[in-house]
Amino acid sequence: MQFHLSFPVTPLSTAIQYGQELLLMGSCFAEEIGEKLHEHRFNTLINPHGILYNPLSITRALTSYLDGRVYTREDLFQHNDSWNSWDHHSRFSALTPEAALDNINGMQAAAIKAIDNADWLILTLGSAHAYSLKENSRLVGNCHKVPAGNFYKRLLTVDEIVTALDNMMHRLFFRNRKINILFTVSPVRYIRDGVVENNLSKAVLLQAVHHLVNKFNRLFYFPAYELVIDDLRDYRFYKEDLVHPNELAVNYVWEQVVKNCVGENSQALLHQVAEINRAARHRPFNPESHQHRQFLRTYAEKVKLLMAQHPELKLDDLREFFLAQD
Repeated sequence: MQFHLSFPVTPLSTAIQYGQELLLMGSCFAEEIGEKLHEHRFNTLINPHGILYNPLSITRALTSYLDGRVYTREDLFQHNDSWNSWDHHSRFSALTPEAALDNINGMQAAAIKAIDNADWLILTLGSAHAYSLKENSRLVGNCHKVPAGNFYKRLLTVDEIVTALDNMMHRLFFRNRKINILFTVSPVRYIRDGVVENNLSKAVLLQAVHHLVNKFNRLFYFPAYELVIDDLRDYRFYKEDLVHPNELAVNYVWEQVVKNCVGENSQALLHQVAEINRAARHRPFNPESHQHRQFLRTYAEKVKLLMAQHPELKLDDLREFFLAQD
């Protein structure tokens, strides 16, 4: 008997390669996969606005990069002794407006540069539910623990998501003629919205994404949502909150990303980087032994050779790590 439903993932016709620049934006699952890419030494910029869930807030952030926007004190508000931006995650909040703006505009500058040079924009949409301020109907990317009574909540429509992303992408493709866009829908279940409401939200996102992917040649879809919800399909693959995929599930999705989204030559290189990462995490029983010192010298030489063969790889810190331990 078969107790596990698996399905083939269609490999990308245009693969991700080492040496390319990757801009990742969206939900917390974007950060999970983004950190995996960063760990394996891909050139990544992850969530310059912080975690964003709904596609309109993501589009608003991307538009700010296309506009070259610089945030000012007028863009901030104060709540619970911290200064915050309605467009940004609370990781950018600070005790003074100057500190908040330093955090925001530092990442803004990096994102403005990335939008011109990126080979890939990877968007992970989390929820079709959006929040706006009651006082002025302003869309917010993060509520910053402001009481819920200050916001309207609504389910975005497929049409407005498609229109917002479509308009942004026309500008983006005109500005950056080499960029490809990879869409995913987050498998995180936002049950605070309600189970039925969460499923409806995901359905709206899926319909909008597939409409766009079918419209443009440079758009692709990776089924992270389906891999967790339909392939793994078990609460043992979730954290204790029963909402977020656990490490086992993230690693399973990552394996599929590598297999189906990364080019063959880059896959081989990725496995070499993974081996070196494992070696760096190794904790010896006897650090002073001749055997361990030889282990360190061997991997320092491997890193040196890999850097010579692939100058695009930034591995100086790993080589210094192995040399410093010897």
